[in-house]
Amino acid sequence: MRPSLPVAAACAALALACVPAIPAAADSGPSVAFRMSDPRIIESSGLAASHLHPGVYWTHNDSGDGPYVFAVDSATGKTLARVTMRGIPARDMEAISLGPDGDLYLGDIGDNLGGKWPEVWIYRFPEPKQLRDQTVDVTRFTVRYSDGPRNAEALMVHPRTGRVYIASKNEDGGHLYAGPAKLSTHGVNVFRPVADVPWVTDGAFSPDGSRLVLRGYFWSADYRWVNGAPRKISDLTVPMQPQGEGVTFTTDGRTLMYSSEGKNSQVWKAPLSGADLPDSAAASASPSGRAQGGGPAAESSTKTTDRHGGSKALGIAVLAAFGGLGYLTSKVLRRRRRQH
Repeated sequence: MRPSLPVAAACAALALACVPAIPAAADSGPSVAFRMSDPRIIESSGLAASHLHPGVYWTHNDSGDGPYVFAVDSATGKTLARVTMRGIPARDMEAISLGPDGDLYLGDIGDNLGGKWPEVWIYRFPEPKQLRDQTVDVTRFTVRYSDGPRNAEALMVHPRTGRVYIASKNEDGGHLYAGPAKLSTHGVNVFRPVADVPWVTDGAFSPDGSRLVLRGYFWSADYRWVNGAPRKISDLTVPMQPQGEGVTFTTDGRTLMYSSEGKNSQVWKAPLSGADLPDSAAASASPSGRAQGGGPAAESSTKTTDRHGGSKALGIAVLAAFGGLGYLTSKVLRRRRRQH
């Protein structure tokens, strides 16, 4: 979804597209994993690692596109399949997640009007066993929030319980909402707040369900999942991206993958270590006490942020600078309109 900030955020997003990515050493922080080469994918707004097809990631565009989901090969960046959801009038698809039932969940939960839609929808269909262009039937769930309409861009399905969660997107902070224990196709599924969260553009559970990661444009953080609620562990390294709106774990839980809107957009990988590793990944550390492919188990992956920790600060600085420019420009335009 386009940022809900006014002209300032639009300018900032454009400016970030021109900022060169900071290169990373192989084990020191985020690095580019692949680039989405399909010209049809211009507003990738969600990311999910396939359960059936190793190295494949599912993504989709947001508002303005049809009811399509793309399977992208991380080895080549090429699209292997486009899945069309039959009979779905896609309004603003913003998130994708895989559940323990092997189904893909699509969240048509965006609201460019700032929380005016009384209802939003979740669509579910089995992950295709064959990667080819195809049309599938879907199950539709109607959703309302217990505290009224709002904008949201993150939908996460817990890999153990199957419960669906949505994180709202609000400049002043939002909420993490929990759906019913089981979604129903009859009537309305009411989602209720269970925690406060920052301005979220996407989120993902680790494959074992012990961690939740949330991201915004300039930040990312991980949480330990305890009794159906998040407990923050640390801030994470997040790559500088034009408009970062996707995040998911790799299937082994050891790495985060970050995606962004934009044509030929890059998908970055960020290895995890220490307390940031999901429980199952940490348990499989080598006898030497070092997590496979990571640093000492006692260290957090936030320790690798020295080179990249400036991304958030730089992003905020750009946002502030262009926000001021946008504000001055709007004043000049208003003054000219009054004179004429």
